[in-house]
Amino acid sequence: MKELILLRGIPGSGKTTLGYIIGVIPISADDYFYNEGEYYFDTSKLKLAHEWCRVRTIHQMQDEVSKIVVANTFTQEWEMEPYYKLAEQYGYRVHSLIVENRHGGINEHNVPDETLEKMKNRFEVKL
Repeated sequence: MKELILLRGIPGSGKTTLGYIIGVIPISADDYFYNEGEYYFDTSKLKLAHEWCRVRTIHQMQDEVSKIVVANTFTQEWEMEPYYKLAEQYGYRVHSLIVENRHGGINEHNVPDETLEKMKNRFEVKL
């Protein structure tokens, strides 16, 4: 069975690290903002970054990669919906995991505390 693993959590929670622990190089919208090893976040390009991430996922699905990990904040349910649709289209079973920062991880992208608090407050969990 082909697996799609969606790792959810606020910045610094360890999503990318968990992807590597699972044994896969995770796909992330954050990757879009790297240029020659430096991270340059631009809010105005966030929509492009998420589309880029989705397209990379499609390419892996088209190549029938057996285990795909996408590590984004996914604070709201609707943000995962495109990946659920892709999984159905390409025959992947979906696992959605919430990653919590219980290990004292570092917010590598220097997201302001105010923004982190907003993300925490809008984080949706469907049980």
